Amino acid sequence: MHLPLKGIVVLEFSQYLSGPCAGLRLADLGAQVIKIERPQKGEAGRKLAIKNLWADESSLLFHTINRNKESFTADLDDPQDMQWIKRLIGQADVITHNFRPGVMKKKGLHYEAVKEINPGIIYTEISGYGNDGPWKNKPGQDLLIQSLSGLTHSTGNYDDNPLPFGLGIADYLCGNQAVQFILGALIRKKRTGKGAFLQLSLMEALIDFQFEFFTTYFQSKRQHKRSAVSNGHSLLSAPYGIYKTRDGYIAIAMMPLQKLNAAIACAALNVFEEKEAFEKRDEIKAIISAHLLTATTASWLKKTQPLDLWVMPVLNWRQLKETDGYKVLQMEQQVQLNDKEITTTRCPVRINGQLFLSAKPAPAVGQHTENIKATLSLKL
Repeated sequence: MHLPLKGIVVLEFSQYLSGPCAGLRLADLGAQVIKIERPQKGEAGRKLAIKNLWADESSLLFHTINRNKESFTADLDDPQDMQWIKRLIGQADVITHNFRPGVMKKKGLHYEAVKEINPGIIYTEISGYGNDGPWKNKPGQDLLIQSLSGLTHSTGNYDDNPLPFGLGIADYLCGNQAVQFILGALIRKKRTGKGAFLQLSLMEALIDFQFEFFTTYFQSKRQHKRSAVSNGHSLLSAPYGIYKTRDGYIAIAMMPLQKLNAAIACAALNVFEEKEAFEKRDEIKAIISAHLLTATTASWLKKTQPLDLWVMPVLNWRQLKETDGYKVLQMEQQVQLNDKEITTTRCPVRINGQLFLSAKPAPAVGQHTENIKATLSLKL
């Protein structure tokens, strides 16, 4: 397959999740992504282990978001190493970094300095909270961003404590937004020759993610409220939510109450009109909850699915892997790491029906330094 970004060179001065997430997707698209790392230790994300899982000297998490990349080590305080970095910048198309504001300027690698070396560079800067204001030097960690952004008041029920999303959602969203705008900047560069200075922050990414809630708040001046029962979305009416059955759970999405009742036959629902579905949603959801406990998940699906109602079982990952729906997606791929294979997920996009698969693992610290230097020397 001829990948669309083949020939594009990306220098990744990034660590942990947001910047490396962007680099992962650019590498999937065919770009040569070169991680610029500290000698010996590498980037800090190599030691960020989830459930203490390690693939080798680096964590399993590091390998999941840094596969298919190269590693070039340099001491940014060493003048000789900086000469190599400047040569790399001269050959690059894109730079990404997610350090705190001011860090790259101290190293002499801020946008204005880099632009002097390579006017067409697409320089992408990811921060926690932007470059100005009282939060700019606060730690840009995902849970902290979620907590400040209001997102923790969207998950769970009304009486629950604030709940985090449960994934590094700010990092993932911001990294993928960076990819969108890098691609846009590459298209413009192809047409005009002009580079770009892109600035994103995890906070802005999460505010954008909550556009429905913020738009509603701006107009009503009222904080949205989670349902007291089976909250699925604070702005939606009953029956939207997840409900316990006799032996599991089912998810019920948007639908008229009486259309649902035609399938589940709950006498207590007959007294409610559709216009009451939001105003009395907690009362309605409590009735639905009690009724669904009287039968199994399979029995409710047997009654609702022939009517094409938006109802699905709630699966864990083991159950999901056993379904034909999951198998046909072919979302798994193997990454070859020394004498073993790591199973991870693939790029979730197909081009002309073909999957993006690569067995190339995340690089060892400095694995490609000498080869890259040799290539640069040949271009002098």
